[in-house]
Amino acid sequence: MHPPATDFAPFERHIAACNNIASPASLIRFRIGEDQVGWVGMDLARALAFYPRDFHFDQQGVALAGRLRAPGARSQALAMVVRGLAARGHLTLRGEAFDIRAAPDGPVLAQLDRGAMPAFGAMSQGVHVNGFVRRPDGLHLWVGWRSPRKAVAPGKLDNIVAGGVPAGLSPAETLVKEAAEEASIPPEIAARAVSVGRVSYVMAASEGLRRDVLHCHDLELPEGLEPRPNDDEVERFELWPAARVLEEVRDRDRVKFNVNLVLIDFFLRHGLLDAAAPGAEALRAGLDQVA
Repeated sequence: MHPPATDFAPFERHIAACNNIASPASLIRFRIGEDQVGWVGMDLARALAFYPRDFHFDQQGVALAGRLRAPGARSQALAMVVRGLAARGHLTLRGEAFDIRAAPDGPVLAQLDRGAMPAFGAMSQGVHVNGFVRRPDGLHLWVGWRSPRKAVAPGKLDNIVAGGVPAGLSPAETLVKEAAEEASIPPEIAARAVSVGRVSYVMAASEGLRRDVLHCHDLELPEGLEPRPNDDEVERFELWPAARVLEEVRDRDRVKFNVNLVLIDFFLRHGLLDAAAPGAEALRAGLDQVA
């Protein structure tokens, strides 16, 4: 067993990379009713001005029209508008609806295409699973190699299971669905995953502002159970000593940007990073940036 690492600087760089915007002051607040749910840039705000029936501007920013009181009506209006925005190159639709909430556990205020969530700076939620095996020489982690054809982080290392939470599903339901689709893990085994908290970040990206909340789970897998790709998202899975995964995160940049945060959380909880060392508390705090 290796002693827990106490030099956190190589890990802090991943947190900084995912939180690369000091302040959203240059962006415009986006509201639904009384709730602020996002931030939009000037170009998108100008485009929304051409939809005065559905979007109103005031001193506080831009808001969905007050006449749209029910989540269904709001969702229909947003769907119509984002189709027009996509046709003019402001965003790329993905054909999957996500729930819009003001807080991770708040009520669903509307639904929006997943591809439009960053353009509106709306909070997205996902699930990530640390699949691990206990062996006499220590913990081992299953890692997946993302397909080189993926639009986001092609060819990078990933968790055994990860995916966005679509509209109408809970994180737990999404976990079981994604485990079967991505890794051929039976539902009865996937359901054993233990919720261990969350990580989150606020990241300026080409598509807008990513405000992502990732619900983290640990899943202890029996020796001999091997995940198998069941779709085109993962090329293969490999079982690595946890210490090797830590070295990968510490020394290189082959892990998908947000998966680094999920793994840092795992390292802190399982003693691969010294949670009692100076700076560990600040490292832990940096992993959760979305209120």
